[in-house]
Order: sequence, then C-alpha cells, then structure tokens
Amino acid sequence: MDPYTIIVKPHVTEKTMNLIDQNNELTFVVRRTATKSQIKRAFEFLYDEKVVRVNTHITSKGLKLAYVKLAEEGEAEDVAVKMGVF
Repeated sequence: MDPYTIIVKPHVTEKTMNLIDQNNELTFVVRRTATKSQIKRAFEFLYDEKVVRVNTHITSKGLKLAYVKLAEEGEAEDVAVKMGVF
C-alpha cells in the first residue's frame, strides 16, 4: 500500500501537542484499514525516522488515530516543525 494513502494528515490538538513534548509521540489520522506495521513502515518511509511503537485508536467520529512514538528523544518536535505544526 502507498505510504501517502496510509497517513492522511497530522492530528493536532492541545493533548497531542503535549504528547510531542512529554512522550516524543506524534499523532496522525490514518486510513481505517491500515495495520500498525503498515503505519510504522509508512511513517519511516515518509519522515526517515526510527519508530519504537505505534498505538491506534478509533474515535467516536469513526476516525482512526495513530500515536507514533519515535526512538530518539526530541525527534518528534523536529518532525512536527518540518510538517509545519509549530
């Protein structure tokens, strides 16, 4: 599956901004049928960063969110700046 179709967009809220600083995690809206391993491979391909783990959550609105924890400390903030979140 194409990495550009797996990761739809970043999910930015006050809570996810705190996760960037505190847990080195980024949050994305992803394709509903994507698996954790597909999300991990897509993120590593698109952003060239090592991923430790991926947790997923389906919201009450039907969106699938992926919480992506990065390996190196502070890398989530660097990736967020590249994406234009800050």
